[in-house]
Amino acid sequence: MGFLDTARADGLARRDFDVTTADGVGIRVRELRPAAVDAGREPLILIHGARVPGVGSFDLPVSGGSLAADLAERARRIVYVMDARGYGGSQRPVALDRPADKAPPQARAFEVVRDIAAAVSAAKAQAGQGTVTLLGWATGGMWAAFYASLHPEDVGHLVTLNALYGGAAQHSQLGPGSAVSDPHHPDRLNPAIGAYGLNDAASLLPGWDRSIPIADKAAWRDPAVLAAYQDAALASDPQSSRRTPPAFRAPMGAIEDSFYQAGGRRLFDASSITAALLIIRSERDFWSRPEDASSLAHDAVHAASVRLITLANATHYVHLDRPEHGRSQLLDEIVAFLASRPAG
Repeated sequence: MGFLDTARADGLARRDFDVTTADGVGIRVRELRPAAVDAGREPLILIHGARVPGVGSFDLPVSGGSLAADLAERARRIVYVMDARGYGGSQRPVALDRPADKAPPQARAFEVVRDIAAAVSAAKAQAGQGTVTLLGWATGGMWAAFYASLHPEDVGHLVTLNALYGGAAQHSQLGPGSAVSDPHHPDRLNPAIGAYGLNDAASLLPGWDRSIPIADKAAWRDPAVLAAYQDAALASDPQSSRRTPPAFRAPMGAIEDSFYQAGGRRLFDASSITAALLIIRSERDFWSRPEDASSLAHDAVHAASVRLITLANATHYVHLDRPEHGRSQLLDEIVAFLASRPAG
């Protein structure tokens, strides 16, 4: 493993290191360690979604921008933030260095669960615990639940935030018949989507802006958090500055898997999950649907416990919004859930 210490004024010890998956892919992980760690607490691994990697999603260097830091301090446990293959500091598939139309979508879910496995193994060893907590946002929630269904012995607690699960056959922007479906085979993703997508800073705004129900977006979302989010997303790809405007690459495997989930196909069997399960959905989420949350809760018949909550009037980006617009409740719910059952 290679290590890089990163300093921050919040009092948490940070270090970045690399682990290697079973199929030989290098995965970047950031550890955040509070000054006081309660004995016996599971380490917590945060898993990003389809576009912005781990640090950009969960550990921005501005107030209100680090869910990872807030959870490390409040839950008094070690937190890990990982990048799936093709994202951030993790190894990129060769196809991401070629024209996007030369390969199919990269970093599919069956591959990302290998990345999670490598992070889980490292987290368990470093924290001295037999199980971990997984928390995934959006596509990261689907990946986390997929992993928990395949490796139930590794996961004591599972949190999904605004995750698809194949709970309904219709979706506003994905799935059969949508703008991204194959015109010749509407139940398939359009193959023209390619191996990866390019995302500039402005592309991170429209869905977020539309879901904020007031004209003054700054009253709902701190401009400093937004700027840090955009900066971190661009900085996650060393090639972003070569493009005009600067744009970062994001593998499209997450979109293919989400396309199937949006059309009602489930990629894993939730009945295999044995962890305590917390399913969180924002009321104003544009990605997951109420049926995804309720179906996951219904299917997780062997989970140690199941709690499903809706964050009233919150957006898909609730963990980056201002505290009074759902972020405080999100933190309260997660911290209470982690304390509700002995870990390890």
